[in-house]
Amino acid sequence: MSLRELKMVIGGPQGAGLETILQVLTTALAHNGYGVLSGREYHSNIIGRHSYVLIRVSSYEIPRSLTYPVEVLAAIDPETVFTHYNDLAAGGFLIYDIGGEDIHVGKIVSMGRHLRERIEEELSREGVEPIIKELVNYLESKGVKTLGLNYREIVSELREKYGVPPAKLVRYTSSIVVGAIAGLIGLDAESIHVGFSYKFAGKEKLVEPNVYIAMRVAEIVRKLYGAPLALEESRLPYTEYMIVSGNDVVAMGKIVGGVRFQSYYPITPAQDESFFLENYERLVVDGEQLASIVVLQTEDEIAAITTAIGASLAGARAATATSGPGFDLMVEGLSWAGINEVPVVITYYQRGGPSTGLPTRGGQSDLFAAVFSGHGEFPRIVVASGDHLEAFHDAVEAFNLAERYQLPVIHLLDKFLANSVVTIPVPSTHDMTIDRGKMISHVENPFEYKRFSLDGPVSRRAPLGHAVMWYTGNEHDEYGHITEDPVLRIEMYTKRMKKIELADREIPEEQRAQLYGSDDPEILLVGWGSVKGVAIDVVEMLEKKGIRVGYLHIHYMSPFPRRRVSELIDKIGLENIIAVEHSYEAQISKLIAMHTGKMIRKEIVKFTGRPIYMHELATAVSRILDGRDKVVLNYGA
Repeated sequence: MSLRELKMVIGGPQGAGLETILQVLTTALAHNGYGVLSGREYHSNIIGRHSYVLIRVSSYEIPRSLTYPVEVLAAIDPETVFTHYNDLAAGGFLIYDIGGEDIHVGKIVSMGRHLRERIEEELSREGVEPIIKELVNYLESKGVKTLGLNYREIVSELREKYGVPPAKLVRYTSSIVVGAIAGLIGLDAESIHVGFSYKFAGKEKLVEPNVYIAMRVAEIVRKLYGAPLALEESRLPYTEYMIVSGNDVVAMGKIVGGVRFQSYYPITPAQDESFFLENYERLVVDGEQLASIVVLQTEDEIAAITTAIGASLAGARAATATSGPGFDLMVEGLSWAGINEVPVVITYYQRGGPSTGLPTRGGQSDLFAAVFSGHGEFPRIVVASGDHLEAFHDAVEAFNLAERYQLPVIHLLDKFLANSVVTIPVPSTHDMTIDRGKMISHVENPFEYKRFSLDGPVSRRAPLGHAVMWYTGNEHDEYGHITEDPVLRIEMYTKRMKKIELADREIPEEQRAQLYGSDDPEILLVGWGSVKGVAIDVVEMLEKKGIRVGYLHIHYMSPFPRRRVSELIDKIGLENIIAVEHSYEAQISKLIAMHTGKMIRKEIVKFTGRPIYMHELATAVSRILDGRDKVVLNYGA
């Protein structure tokens, strides 16, 4: 019987070809019309430490979240087998290298001591010696089907057939994994060829040997097992897909939104967005150059935000992108933009802090930093995206909001969204607008131009060079001249702060806080960012059990949708509301309390740096319903 969906973990050392496997398989699966979502977990060293991808494939929907257990565990190295053997479902398949069968867990130098000790303790309780072949025997006794392949022998065929030097044979190990999975799930040669052709575009000579190895292994697997994990034919309605990471889709949104200047200092996980923009600096359509983007790598994050501010003052749609430690350095520039009413977009990818923390892992503990950082008071808009499509639209809208209200906009994302790769339908741009606010290109009397006119919260904005104007970090008058006059101080201060009141009136609260699931829930989950996908999945799961559940997705942190949130809390009752967040404190609860006076006491939190998985969130909600006030999640290697 064919499967409706399939989950896989593929692991190996950092730099061993996991990215290749992910791209090839995702492309091949999308070629067959399947929905794919994958998350990458990688160590912060450059090469050698354990990394893995968790993939969920569906024939009937685009997956919104990841979950365990998996039907396939594909291991490039022995460390992957030890690290993930508990993730396998009963009846699942283990793909591994029989060349490493004698490896003892104590001999794996790349494995951290704490993990190694936990594994030794777990296997000791089961009476299993921590050696690969003993672990394989143990898994077989539990119903796991094992697929041992001799990786070295398989790739050695390339020496004679394609003249691949011995030192480069190891690079084709990833194709063994692709082939084994293709065999299990029944992917054909055409799909595999499409996958490798996409991965090695411009390097066509690599396609044929990789396809050869993959299909050679797929043939071995089919002879042994047939195609036991074949998926149903896709029922998804889309004829075209985009295969994008969160970084990619934000960069695409910026291009559609008209970005003309992007600055950055390299930092994980933000940097990939700027790398994407660098690849498309020249916007060429049908041979015609439409426009160009200046993408500037600066010497640090202070320069990154200040150059973006300068570009904005010159009239360009300008943005910068960073992560937690970089944002800390940008805060002085953020305040300067605040007092000077500069429309600038800061794309803020959260990761595990504080300080360097977990630099390649995820988190949501920077919520307060995004909403409150900076000295003094000044308005800002903070938008937090919940999925890839939303991130695309938010990237466009961030520029509109920044220019409409002439203030900094922080577009808040997290590592989970940034680094997850998903197949999505091509976003429609028909309903999108470009709103440049009160931008003017002609000033009748340039010497009398009041950049900071007190006529209202938002003044006419002329780019530098179109009129005489002054910008300073000090308090200033309508022209921009420094002043410490107490009366003017009140007027200018109030003018700026009125912007957020104006935005609060004009941006619909239904846009700032969206309810999913039951319209009349008895239980309400509340969260933001990448919690959205897993929460909606759990809501649907619980509704099938007869529980009326809703998920309130807080989309805008500033201006906060306080009336809508407050009304929902009153309707459902605080005792029936659960905050879900990737942090220790569930900061969203505190933010809600600040705006509504209502404090949510029940929390499900996770701060391991790993995503919240569907299976563990569903269990955690049940524990809350059984009387717990707080559940701390911890699943994931």
